[in-house]
Amino acid sequence: MSRDMGAYPIELDEAAIQRVLPHRGEILFIKRVTVLASNRYVGLAMWTRDLPILQGHFPGMPLVPGVLLVEAVAQVAGAGMLVDDAHARSMGDGYLGMLAGIRKCSFKRPVRADEWVTIEVGSRQMAETAVSLSGLLRVGDDEAASVEILVINTPRRALGTPGFSA
Repeated sequence: MSRDMGAYPIELDEAAIQRVLPHRGEILFIKRVTVLASNRYVGLAMWTRDLPILQGHFPGMPLVPGVLLVEAVAQVAGAGMLVDDAHARSMGDGYLGMLAGIRKCSFKRPVRADEWVTIEVGSRQMAETAVSLSGLLRVGDDEAASVEILVINTPRRALGTPGFSA
């Protein structure tokens, strides 16, 4: 993906997200990402009530599991960084961003099936292969959750993972 760095905002639809992230199908939670700056991203996600994982999570009142909200923060940051962060792009396809730590995670309100979630993410490079992310998730004007996570860019060969074709 070639573009002029620094021309903001950058809008990514689901097809553009799939060009940079390895996630597919039901595990790709984010529908849109807007890159506001090289370290600031906003994404949209929704989990529909027909998803199998929601069928057994509070039957009759399907709620999105908190761990899926945390993963959505990582997906927003991953898409944003792989499109616009020069350091992340320089690592190439030989690396995968892997969730390495979760801190200061709090849930303020449940996220129900079929609710749009706005995910605001800030990133900060911590080391050559480590990025600290802070995420704020909202449903409308209501804060649903906040989290700080650590992502490590890991060589694919260390994971025994074949490359994905986008």
